Amino acid sequence: MGKFKSITLAGTLSLMAAAAWADGHAKSWTLDPALSNVSFGSIKNDYVGESHSFGDISGGVTGNGQVEISLGLGSVQTNIDIRNERMIEHVFKNAPDAKITAEIDMSELDALAIGEATTIETFGTVALLGTDNELDAKLFVMRLSETQVMVASEGMVMLSTEDAGINAGIDVLQELAGLDSITRVSPVSLRLFFTSGS
Repeated sequence: MGKFKSITLAGTLSLMAAAAWADGHAKSWTLDPALSNVSFGSIKNDYVGESHSFGDISGGVTGNGQVEISLGLGSVQTNIDIRNERMIEHVFKNAPDAKITAEIDMSELDALAIGEATTIETFGTVALLGTDNELDAKLFVMRLSETQVMVASEGMVMLSTEDAGINAGIDVLQELAGLDSITRVSPVSLRLFFTSGS
């Protein structure tokens, strides 16, 4: 499973989980970007580990279970400006975003009480750099209140850049930075919050 395929899928699944608590009035759920975080790690030259993230995450779930989420690829933050620019140009090919769409059965988690948690497994499709990929993931979901849920990755998600179709871009980054190596498998961490609407 590729880096962005998995990252964006997890976002989709989070939205799915949030939607599962919609009541008979068919509430919709919206991602809260101020509280949410999607980050991934890399290791260069075998020993130097770094953490990166995306600042632009948005999306929602309709009352009937239609999911759409967007990850702004231009918002990648590696804590080095020139590396951000190179990621956007060479890895993401200046694409604006990756998009996830899915459909879920919202009845699965209707009975979850405030303070209770569960794990869910679901499926979705991610569109990245002109390619659609079918994906699946497992997430930890907790209902915080009548109007808010939190979703996090269940365990550690290890992602392959080859599967994501971005290996050539990583090759360019490695050459431009004069590195001996950059890992081609990355751990991804998710902490996502959703708020219900009417």
